[in-house]
Amino acid sequence: MSISPTPQIFLIDDDHDLRHALEQSLELDGFEVSSYSRAAEALPQIHFQLFGIVVCDVRMPEMSGPDFLKKVIDIDPALPVIFITGHGDVAMAVSAMRDGAYDFIEKPFPTSQLSLVINRAVEKRRLVLENRVLREEIESEDLQDETLIGRSPHMVQIRQQVKMLGDADIDVMVNGETGAGKDMVARALHEHSARKHKPFVAVNCGALPGEIIESELFGHEAGAFTGASQKRIGKIEYANGGTLFLDEIESMPLDLQVKLLRVVETRSVERLGSNKSIPLDIRIVAASKVDLAEASAAGEFRQDLYFRLNVASINLLPLRERTEDTLMLFYRLARQARARFRKEIPELTPDLVAALHAHDWPGNVRELRNCADRFVLGMGLGLGEEAAPVETNASFQLSDQMARFEKSVIAQEIARHNGALKPTYEALGISRKTLYDKMKKYGLDAENAATDV
Repeated sequence: MSISPTPQIFLIDDDHDLRHALEQSLELDGFEVSSYSRAAEALPQIHFQLFGIVVCDVRMPEMSGPDFLKKVIDIDPALPVIFITGHGDVAMAVSAMRDGAYDFIEKPFPTSQLSLVINRAVEKRRLVLENRVLREEIESEDLQDETLIGRSPHMVQIRQQVKMLGDADIDVMVNGETGAGKDMVARALHEHSARKHKPFVAVNCGALPGEIIESELFGHEAGAFTGASQKRIGKIEYANGGTLFLDEIESMPLDLQVKLLRVVETRSVERLGSNKSIPLDIRIVAASKVDLAEASAAGEFRQDLYFRLNVASINLLPLRERTEDTLMLFYRLARQARARFRKEIPELTPDLVAALHAHDWPGNVRELRNCADRFVLGMGLGLGEEAAPVETNASFQLSDQMARFEKSVIAQEIARHNGALKPTYEALGISRKTLYDKMKKYGLDAENAATDV
């Protein structure tokens, strides 16, 4: 499914003069308008993939606005329907809002007010369709087999590097923040190599206690130390023929780095308590969340080991620097959560999408995975995006909903343009002053945003 570049506005009103005036005004505002005097005439044009919205009178012959809304909801409950109504039909319009209408405008109204509401509805529709496109892409066969998910230029480059280095059979350093997905890069390197049918052995050097890490890595013979009642094959030897992934290698004690250096140089290992050297055919992928070059210069990591391991390197950016990957990754992780929890994935609303885009993800993909788990379990995203309960007064409900959505759209655009305000207010079609005012109104941190560039 592809999204049309131009939104379609369906205008339905049995008042010929009003319909003609609104059609002209909306076309002058740049909208593509199709007008109808009867709701039944427009209904065949409504479909699930429609990039557009409906502007409809409430009281019409043959099929009323609320009756038309019910049929639209059967086709696509996420398609925005805006009602225009006379004073006597406000109660009917409020009831339609509860049934799923997007908004209503009371006659008489300035066309600028209608254009503003339409713009908001169009943006909401755009987000809904983008979500659906992403879900289709995630469900496709190609992406089911893809280890490294993302459409950003950075992830495209990472996949190219992995494919290039996969069969090279050389040791690789993977650099990146905690939770950025270094383990997935390592697994992808293994899957793209001739070793993919051999073991992939992952060792978190920072998680192993100091007193057992040597035995875990190198193995031991029976009687090598107190409590060693039988022979143990270490992780390094177990990876023979395949790939050894050393995560958080910067945490490895310096004395063990000396022994690891010998393994890297000689491609052999000696178990604790043995003098026999066991030949190895392994590839080593090491990952670090710190700059090992700087750590080596500071004496915190052996420089000779760093140069031995750093034959080639892959630098993985944090999630906040590749925000265009957030939704695609989220859906992939949500699908994994669906399989684990045996629950369906709820529909993402525009507010929730905006919250995903606006969050800076200090925990990277690991944090996003937790977020996807919560979402599939019905707990929301857990990012503070859930709105406080609204009052039962209908007018408050309408204004509150409009304000929340406006805030989410502005927040998303700010995030999409990395805080640069000029492209943000140009994309929103508002002035710089209006953007500043709204950022202050919604607490969007106008003072710390990027400058007007």
